[in-house]
Amino acid sequence: MFDPLAFRSALGSFATGVTIVTARDASGAPVGLTANSFNSVSLDPPMVLWSLSLHSGSLPVFRDAENWAVHVLAADQQPMSDRFATPGVDKFDGLALADGPEGAPLIEGCAARFGCRARFEYEGGDHAIFLGEVLDFDRREAEPLIYHGGQYGRIMRAPTGADLEREGLAEDTGEKLSLTERGEQLLEALERVAKR
Repeated sequence: MFDPLAFRSALGSFATGVTIVTARDASGAPVGLTANSFNSVSLDPPMVLWSLSLHSGSLPVFRDAENWAVHVLAADQQPMSDRFATPGVDKFDGLALADGPEGAPLIEGCAARFGCRARFEYEGGDHAIFLGEVLDFDRREAEPLIYHGGQYGRIMRAPTGADLEREGLAEDTGEKLSLTERGEQLLEALERVAKR
């Protein structure tokens, strides 16, 4: 028998970014929600997709919206992700409500934003899959917010020689990078931990 909880847990092994998708309803009121089901589709034409549960109260808004925007959250925006994932709260309370060129509300401080024209909707099991053509986008240098195994996380990139030098763990001798005394001590401690 297929175990849905085990399946969900297995899906959680895949690390994703975290986004907020925004649009305006028929009366012009802003609507938004947190989603981690975002993906690129095409570069020419530029297209992206995301999905939403068929049980979501926001589903009719996104089905009717001509435009929507996907905001890729930065690592310091976990509280914003939590706010937009909480049903029954005013998600836009205290936020500036400027719109992007496509007409969807802007969320400030994101790592990237994709303003889209709604193009297609597909039903995929218990979710609706929304595909949009990117009309406008922007990006800033920011570490993204990550979601893995039901928890938020951050990217840990491999350190460069410059990183090791900046932390006082290595020094450039002109011919090669050598560990400092502090770097040697850290390496020895890590090796002891690895042997346990």
